Amino acid sequence: MIEAPLYSAEGARRPAPFALPAETFDGTVHEPALHQAVRAYLNNQRQGTHATKTRSFVSGGNQKPWRQKGTGRARQGSIRAPHWRGGGTVFGPQPRDYHTDVPRKVKALARRSALNARAREGRLHVVEQVAFAAPKTQQLVALLGKLGVAEAKVLVLTHGLNRAAWLSSRNLPGVHVMPYAEASAYDILWSEHLVVERGAFTGEAPAPAEAAEAAPAAKRAPRAKAAGAPKAAKAAAGGAKAAKGTKAAAKKPAPKKKGSE
Repeated sequence: MIEAPLYSAEGARRPAPFALPAETFDGTVHEPALHQAVRAYLNNQRQGTHATKTRSFVSGGNQKPWRQKGTGRARQGSIRAPHWRGGGTVFGPQPRDYHTDVPRKVKALARRSALNARAREGRLHVVEQVAFAAPKTQQLVALLGKLGVAEAKVLVLTHGLNRAAWLSSRNLPGVHVMPYAEASAYDILWSEHLVVERGAFTGEAPAPAEAAEAAPAAKRAPRAKAAGAPKAAKAAAGGAKAAKGTKAAAKKPAPKKKGSE
């Protein structure tokens, strides 16, 4: 069984380590699968829009630079030949698709291997919860400093989407935050240290930091309704007056037209 140090949400280390799930952390590191997954990832990042001009796309050179014989120089057919300055390129790169497919099971094996590699090296840290009431880069820097990984490239894996933590990391070039389920083998190998939320392993739903903000908003909602009640009463009164006016207008007899008698 592989264990990792456990920290509180404030960064204090717990005395007992965290036992990593055995179905994922079995100590196996399959290097060929890692190589295949990383190579495919890097290939898929390429746009493939590079292009060079062959002699057929270079302008000029529609006639022989000099006559074939009698000049004492080598025969030439065009100044846009590849061996001429400003000529075309031979076998240069052309637009192409670099997309590389990897079997689903190989991807899963590479991901498990990357996690096992970081766990065996002692570079995997488990935090009980990454909970920020609001996006704040200083809070994330303080947490990483308490874990001792502030100067390294860190990948923070949260249990589900954690918008506050993600927004807090955007100003830190050496810190990436993403859900645990979305991390690939390349993302894990890119980082020097992994900081994983405990709920990503146990499946426990974290206490959302937004709940504290939602509670005051819920309390304010009835006040808003109460404040709007007089306006609704005034509107109803105005509607009643308009209805009375229409009834009074209906009771008045229509004026007689001249010459009708």
